Amino acid sequence: MGEVITITSGKGGVGKSTTTANLAVGLAREGKRVVAIDFDIGLRNLDMILGLENRIVYDVVNVMSGDCNLSQALINDKRTKNLYFLPASQSKDKDILDKKKVRALIDELKKEFEYIFIDSPAGIESGFEHSIFLADRALIISTPEVSSVRDADRVIGIIDAKSEKAINGSEVIKHIIVNRIKPEMVERGEMLSVQDVLNILSLPLIGVVPEDEGVVSSTNRGEPIIYNDKSDSAAAYRRISKRILGEDIEIPDIRGKKGFLKRLFS
Repeated sequence: MGEVITITSGKGGVGKSTTTANLAVGLAREGKRVVAIDFDIGLRNLDMILGLENRIVYDVVNVMSGDCNLSQALINDKRTKNLYFLPASQSKDKDILDKKKVRALIDELKKEFEYIFIDSPAGIESGFEHSIFLADRALIISTPEVSSVRDADRVIGIIDAKSEKAINGSEVIKHIIVNRIKPEMVERGEMLSVQDVLNILSLPLIGVVPEDEGVVSSTNRGEPIIYNDKSDSAAAYRRISKRILGEDIEIPDIRGKKGFLKRLFS
């Protein structure tokens, strides 16, 4: 049975969809059979990051409504053939998701795929709750900003209260990804350090992704940055992919040490 990994943060604009796309590609390139699902009903953009927007005929809501079967809606990635994509609906209301239908969909996908990535919507409304309810693992994305860390902390509390595992007395595996770190700003005390973020959130770190202007251009091309062998952020996503698979890979020292909080309290 496949593992459900939800990419979430609570806050919009921190890189959830970019992270979902790159990690889905990363695990697929490691030989795993992977599907990425966009749960951001009405505001999808995972399709553009993967370069698959023109291939969409059916979406996740069509599958749950019985308008098509799952194989009709799944889109095979252009470059990585064991990666599939299930798009969000662009027109239907986000409240259309139903817990029983979501479970039936995930159960069907778990039979066919080793990893099911769910791109969680921004905010903490029904779409978010559906995206975390059946998670086996959650990767919480935070940028090194106080508002982003605060929202991530709130999301962690909701996962620990409202996921199915929590309801059944167990726990979703949770890790932090610190995104868009700028070490030079950390050293000047103008940005939270990675350690600042971890001290607040009290969860293990699975990866640090540096700020990279190439991410914007790769998104515009519909080609996840992980394909770029010269990109530092691509290398970070590749390392995170291997850590998800259980490999013990050291996190490079791009994290900065001083940080805003250290400066504030010094």
